[in-house]
Amino acid sequence: MPTFEYIGTFGPVPLENFIQTLIMATDFTPLEIPDVLLIQTTRHIDERGYFSEMYRRSAFTTINAEFVQDNFVRSDHRVLRGLHFQLPPKAQGKLVHVVRGEIFDVAVDLRTGSDTFSQWVGIQMTSEQGVQLYIPPGFAHGYLVLSELGADVTYKTTQEYDPSLERGIKWDDPGIAISWPIPDPILSSKDLGLPNLTESDLKPVNWSRSSRP
Repeated sequence: MPTFEYIGTFGPVPLENFIQTLIMATDFTPLEIPDVLLIQTTRHIDERGYFSEMYRRSAFTTINAEFVQDNFVRSDHRVLRGLHFQLPPKAQGKLVHVVRGEIFDVAVDLRTGSDTFSQWVGIQMTSEQGVQLYIPPGFAHGYLVLSELGADVTYKTTQEYDPSLERGIKWDDPGIAISWPIPDPILSSKDLGLPNLTESDLKPVNWSRSSRP
């Protein structure tokens, strides 16, 4: 049984420590910021390949979220996308899955008043692991492609995209100090121009307003 290696201030969590639901073969493990969850579903393997349920609404009552939009992203090696978030009333929770390749996925807590405000949690995710990462509303999200042949990523969101509410934080904000595995990533001009957290227009907001669409 594989072990997933977390990069940062927390150590590896073996799969046998996951908490299993009784509804579906799905396990939820809190990361160092407990509201961010690593999710594992069982793979049914035979000589043809394997089958795995990635989402069933009745099995995801743990995260108290409904998903309304699916996104697919293809990125080259060293591409970094982030750090992105959407403001209430359409703040997005995200369910992230790597279809091809390997990424380093990061969530930053933007919930003012939270014990982990401005802290980050990161994890390396590969298509072979078959895991998903749930990032609730109130977090900025970004990922860096580690695999040389690029990566394909899908993610579900709890709110539809609204460009008027889209915001972002600079990937290398020294106040957050994310330990990215690649020091010279490729970013869009838009992401390069994002502000540091202290320079952003982020104000105290009620992120829970966006828990349901």
